[in-house]
Amino acid sequence: MLGELHPQALRIADLLRARGQKLAVADGATGGLLAASLLTGPGALDFFVGGGVVYSLRARDVLFALPRDAYKGMRGASSDYAMLQARAIRDNFGADWGLAESGSVGGSTHPSGAPAGRSCAAVVGPDGFEFARLTETGSDDRIANMEAFARAALQALEDALSR
Repeated sequence: MLGELHPQALRIADLLRARGQKLAVADGATGGLLAASLLTGPGALDFFVGGGVVYSLRARDVLFALPRDAYKGMRGASSDYAMLQARAIRDNFGADWGLAESGSVGGSTHPSGAPAGRSCAAVVGPDGFEFARLTETGSDDRIANMEAFARAALQALEDALSR
């Protein structure tokens, strides 16, 4: 899987380096695949400042440092939820860009009731840039969904950086 994402990660790295900008990542249903992919190339410290896998309320509280009521009315695997996380990870890590993915990979019931196979990736950047992309696979295949969600989130980031 990482081998498949490696060429895309290298393109993203080149785009960030060319801009002299940094990225922070909040992996959700992707389980760390976003960060791992971006770290496959040497010298990732040039553009990658960190992030984390947000797979519990405790992880969310620690990584984003937002009050619980900031999420009021939001559901996981939605654009508003992913966007809030992208902003928070960017700001808390002092990065120029934030990438967050929130989804339901399947194999078990999602806490917010999101259907299996749904993911939303959000990208926030300098000058108020914000972008979200919904991915729906219609599948309950946990591993295939994790891979599809990682590809879609990285593509959203690459598209944002290429604009």
